[in-house]
Amino acid sequence: MASPRWFYQISGRWLPWLSLLTFVSIIIGVIWGLGFAPQDAKQGNSFRIIYIHVPASFLALVGYYIMAISGAIAIIWKIKLADVVMKSAAPIGASLTFIALLTGAVWGKPTWGTYWIWDARITSMLILFFLYLGVIVLQKAYSAQGLSNKAAALLALVGTINIPIIYKSVDWWYTLHQPATIKFTEAPSMHPDMFQPLLIMIIGFYLFYVTALIVSMRAEIIFRERNTSWVKELALNLKDKRPI
Repeated sequence: MASPRWFYQISGRWLPWLSLLTFVSIIIGVIWGLGFAPQDAKQGNSFRIIYIHVPASFLALVGYYIMAISGAIAIIWKIKLADVVMKSAAPIGASLTFIALLTGAVWGKPTWGTYWIWDARITSMLILFFLYLGVIVLQKAYSAQGLSNKAAALLALVGTINIPIIYKSVDWWYTLHQPATIKFTEAPSMHPDMFQPLLIMIIGFYLFYVTALIVSMRAEIIFRERNTSWVKELALNLKDKRPI
């Protein structure tokens, strides 16, 4: 199951269904959240950016763990597919972290009166963005691919200490950032009419992350295995199926 060839073949069957579920979930969440959820009593319509900001923030944190764990597996057990996961997850995670920072800044202007403040949560999220960029840079820093991947994996593992800091920053320090909207140990603080579309958007973003990761992994596998017989055979089959 850790074979790049097996993953490429089986993932091709998943993609159409994952893409459809992703599209449907995000469309429902966006229309429900932007068009039908009630206004917030204090923030008015500006709170609606939560339907992008919170899912992106969730996936930025979860994606970092996925990247770091994959890097650890690649170092310890030398599994090529884990290395592919780490490399593919880095730019996706960096993009989601950037979206979280950008939407947070846009939301902060009407809420706090400024786009940016060196708040504990925001600062630790910015560090996360730089960690993602550092992993991406290290993956291309050395001519020897194995050395680059190992250095990137080690940075990813060291950076995991920042994830609990991000999550608990609003509890450990005085911060303008509001407390977590969703907690595993408590009921959500939002009204159900607001929370339900947010839950749909979170599911949609998770599906999007999985879909984007699979697409990126498939491209990386083809690049790495381009000289193998099965990739050459696949290329010939695709060439034969092209319309005249």
